[in-house]
Amino acid sequence: MSYLKDNFLLTNKSAEKLYFDYAKDMPIFDYHCHLPEKQLLENAEFNDVFEIWLKGDHYKWRLMRNYGINEEFITGDKSNKEKFVTYCKVLGTAFGNPLYHWSQVELKEFFNCEIEINEQNAELIWNWCNDYIALNHITPQSLIEKSNVTHLFTTNEIFDDLTTFEKIAKKDYKFKVIPAFRADKIMNIDAAPYCDYIKILEGITHPIKNIEDLEKAIEIRLNEFIKVGTTAADIAVEKVLPVASKEDADNAFKSVLSGNGVSIEQADAFKGYFTYFLMKLYAKYKIATELHVGAMRNNNAKMLAKLGLDTGFDSISDTNSIGYMSRLFDRLNNEDSLPKTIVFNLNPKMNAEIMTLIGSFQSDEANGKMQYGPAWWFLDNKVGMEKHLEDLTATGHIAVFVGMLTDSRSLLSYPRHHYFRRILCNYLGGMMEKGEMTNDFELVGKVVQDISYNNSIKYLGVK
Repeated sequence: MSYLKDNFLLTNKSAEKLYFDYAKDMPIFDYHCHLPEKQLLENAEFNDVFEIWLKGDHYKWRLMRNYGINEEFITGDKSNKEKFVTYCKVLGTAFGNPLYHWSQVELKEFFNCEIEINEQNAELIWNWCNDYIALNHITPQSLIEKSNVTHLFTTNEIFDDLTTFEKIAKKDYKFKVIPAFRADKIMNIDAAPYCDYIKILEGITHPIKNIEDLEKAIEIRLNEFIKVGTTAADIAVEKVLPVASKEDADNAFKSVLSGNGVSIEQADAFKGYFTYFLMKLYAKYKIATELHVGAMRNNNAKMLAKLGLDTGFDSISDTNSIGYMSRLFDRLNNEDSLPKTIVFNLNPKMNAEIMTLIGSFQSDEANGKMQYGPAWWFLDNKVGMEKHLEDLTATGHIAVFVGMLTDSRSLLSYPRHHYFRRILCNYLGGMMEKGEMTNDFELVGKVVQDISYNNSIKYLGVK
């Protein structure tokens, strides 16, 4: 048996009551994830537990690298079983890491297996899970429905094939799959394949020779996304940059198209203007913006060349762009073009700065129009979530918080919602027990349910 108990992370009776009576059975709305929609459409049965548990999950890959595991056992040519056994060995002593918790919960929730994960038990777990997969015909659909997910937003570049979502909508799934609009590949003008991306966009819109053509093409694609249900868009930047002039952005764009490339200054000018343009466009169509800041990506050039993007070589940036974020929000606000915005911050030292900034731009357009997004990526752990809740309650209003997401490529990541809910209930329950807030369970329980599900559904306009 594993160390997991029913009161896992719940350290007082009030927390237990809040979780079991109010949070536990709430549905899940995963409003930001990276699940591949084509996998959801194909809905093929899995062959073994590695395919579900480890394939494509760079959270788990990073942990193995931190232990000193050879890449052959992570992304290399070793067998699925060898990779699985190696991960179990690594996880057995990863005390305090969220994966130590998540993986054990995933084993229980999805495979009805309560064997403690370690090297000694790896073979037994491998056989147990594979037998379970074969007996129950496990598919992406079954995993998502088992997690009580009603909606999930995938993250899709503007030139992605939207017919996949139309086909999924015709399936007899108990959940809806909706794309969130993302223009990062068009934003990152200094990327080597940039002109290739523009050609793809041209192929589905019109010839693009200047910034005006680009803006019109993006608006065309946004409208296509809206037709399949899109209500949110994602922008991911390491830092917010000054809003440059449209002329400067146009000059940078034309320089790249002509084959001359761009300087750092030109790239920054384009990205600064483009962030402003996108948010203004999203406000026009009442699309909520998910603004991710603070990730320093692709640190290891050697491994980037070997494995490509999103393989576990990113980190937290210490860049402070709070002043530029203020000017961006203020300009949009003055132009009545500031969309509903969720700011996801990856650097915890900036929590209070960003929380107090977004508090300067609230309005009655929505409860918590400007949101401080949940602890994500390197912060979606017990320490990060607790700090997030402390800073959120200290300078904001927790009752309108839109709650947790997975931000994951793994179909097994939904227990993270319950991980968060337990931490949330423990946080509020602790204050109740110390006499620091009301002990009206019905009132507090309603807030817990809203944070768990209702607020995000309402905020993102999902039926």
